[in-house]
Amino acid sequence: MTANSIARGQSPTEKGSQERDTTPLSWVNVIFFGSFHLVALTAPWYFNWSALGAAIVLHWLFGSLGICLGFHRLLTHRSFSVPKPLEYVFATLGALALQGGPIFWVAGHRQHHLYTEDWDKDPYSAKRGFWWSHMLWIFYPKSNFFNFDEYKRNAPDLAKDAYYTWLDKYFLFLQIPVGLLLYAIGGWSFVIYGVAVRAVVLWHSTWLINSASHITGYRSHESDDNSRNLWWAALLTYGEGWHNNHHAYPNVAKGGWQWWEIDMTWWAIQLLQQLGLAKRVILPPTN
Repeated sequence: MTANSIARGQSPTEKGSQERDTTPLSWVNVIFFGSFHLVALTAPWYFNWSALGAAIVLHWLFGSLGICLGFHRLLTHRSFSVPKPLEYVFATLGALALQGGPIFWVAGHRQHHLYTEDWDKDPYSAKRGFWWSHMLWIFYPKSNFFNFDEYKRNAPDLAKDAYYTWLDKYFLFLQIPVGLLLYAIGGWSFVIYGVAVRAVVLWHSTWLINSASHITGYRSHESDDNSRNLWWAALLTYGEGWHNNHHAYPNVAKGGWQWWEIDMTWWAIQLLQQLGLAKRVILPPTN
């Protein structure tokens, strides 16, 4: 299977671009992600409630506070600010999610907003089909999205920070102390649930925003893309599934605008604001 076989219904311009797309399959990425999925499949033989609880807590810690609050709303869009040491804490939690370093993640997401659904310029363009935007873009990595010297141009504010550069390079090694700590607490069941199961579920939760939330759901705002508000994706991603709201107003810190649009990440930002730690919080327009 090649990247050229996954799109349907593209325009003539997109077809021409598709024919020129010769990005090879990355077996390194296939083996890496495949290995985590295979280990996660052994989870039923290691099940206990404490291990499952550890996976849920880490899914929230690395997913909501790390990815949604840290990488996304804070670093990518600067929808609020916190003291620099606390910013580093949230960025480190995001790096622990195994979704790449902060410069890689932020650069790719900014590119996504600049060229939403563009066939070539959006890293996970929904126009290439569900599976491309969900995960195949990782298996066919384009150099402008995966090569540090290229993607750092989309996050110059982070690239000039020594800690973020270090974190971008060495984020994988952060799993070692996590795994050792989990093993010390509860043995292999904690490692399998707290590392493999947590990572796999969090990957697919996040990827659903790139894929499903550009296909189905309702629209509250007119935007130049097919972004949708998808309630079940919002529940899985702590509020990121209110994707049409976000694409209409990317710099707003609040994802869910209506009372029924549950946004757990926003609750955390509100708490930080009440503690005097979050400043310059950007809210939805009042009219």
